[in-house]
Amino acid sequence: MAMPPSARPYRGVFPVVPTIFTETGDLDLAGQKRCVDFMIDAGSNGLCILANFSEQFVLTDAERELLMETILNHVAGRVPVIVTTTHFSTAACAARSRRAQEMGAAMVMVMPPYHGATIRVPEAGIISFFQRVSDAIDIPIMIQDAPVSGTPLPAELLARMALEIANVSYFKVEVPQAAAKLRRLIELGGGAVEGPWDGEEAITLLADLDAGATGAMTGGGYPDGIRQIIDPFLAGDREAAVAAYGRWLPLINHENRQCGLVTAKILMKEGGIIACDAVRHPLSDPHPASRAGLLDAARRLDPLVLRWAR
Repeated sequence: MAMPPSARPYRGVFPVVPTIFTETGDLDLAGQKRCVDFMIDAGSNGLCILANFSEQFVLTDAERELLMETILNHVAGRVPVIVTTTHFSTAACAARSRRAQEMGAAMVMVMPPYHGATIRVPEAGIISFFQRVSDAIDIPIMIQDAPVSGTPLPAELLARMALEIANVSYFKVEVPQAAAKLRRLIELGGGAVEGPWDGEEAITLLADLDAGATGAMTGGGYPDGIRQIIDPFLAGDREAAVAAYGRWLPLINHENRQCGLVTAKILMKEGGIIACDAVRHPLSDPHPASRAGLLDAARRLDPLVLRWAR
């Protein structure tokens, strides 16, 4: 069952769940469940699965289905789960989104349709795409506004879709000058913008919170650390949030600029939560010095990920 409407608006920290593989590149479903349990115990207000930081682009359709079923069944309503259903095809995205809703997703996250470096859809096509996906489901849609799509999504366009398309109500903004865009989006969209959210591993979190963000979709390695920033801010204690942001920023920066999507898996393996932190080929592991720098930054903060399984 989907999360009840009373749980909305969704706020707080909704980190991306990494996909856990074995040394041979197969799905490690037991490790995946331990990963999810840790992330919930570490204070995640919700989770996001099958996102880019989940390596969704190296998964087969059958593996996507298996992971969605396994994770949603294992979470069993403990926290709301956002399922990424991005696809260039409107029909395929709508079908993925319907399936996610049927299996208990609280929300779907969708990028605008794009393919490769040059195949894009004009504004009218983007609006029609999201309208048709919205028509297929009854749960919120989060539009992911990220450079990887190469598709400009002006605040005016996002606000128009929030006002005109029933289920378009959340926005993960992770483009340059995200705070200014969030501020403009909130100004134009008003109450139709139910969830203005931060992304990009929280590297711009403080500025985005100042701009009105109410949620953050980060990496999955240290939701307890991100909670130390976002909780006091949303409670009105900006000074405590600023201090916490200063403490956690070296680790946030190392994830955003050095180790990327493998960060959470490196931390989880170091803490004994998972057995293997491999990414799928053709992705490659970070340089050993980058890994060492990440672990050094983490140990200085004593995050739960390094001691949850001990």
